[in-house]
Amino acid sequence: MSSISSVTSSTDIRTDYLNLLVTQLQHQDPLEPMDNNQMAAQLTQLSQLEQLENQSQQLASINTSFQQALLGVQRNQATALIGKEITFEAAQADGTTQTASGQVDSVEISDGQVKVKVGDYTVGLDAIKTIKN
Repeated sequence: MSSISSVTSSTDIRTDYLNLLVTQLQHQDPLEPMDNNQMAAQLTQLSQLEQLENQSQQLASINTSFQQALLGVQRNQATALIGKEITFEAAQADGTTQTASGQVDSVEISDGQVKVKVGDYTVGLDAIKTIKN
């Protein structure tokens, strides 16, 4: 059983289709030419495929921009926590979690996540339970 090793782009599909269409037109029976409606339907489907790929690329770009903006907002929020006392869920060596607290020393970004440093702990913003001045 063979599998497709890579996703075919609409440009590749369009090139293949146009090559096939030219070959069909060159070898068609002059007494029974290709149906115009069928050709128009195929061209319409090809155009729709291109539009969908363009929309997909635009959505991916918007998603990337949104993630970058969100990361910036989270970084600003975390920076505002420096010097404040927070209570958070801390992972323990045995795999359990325990509530801990301490003063935020700094902010770091690792693996696309904004985290604050509290003593020896690195705390994700989602683990923070309370914030005190």
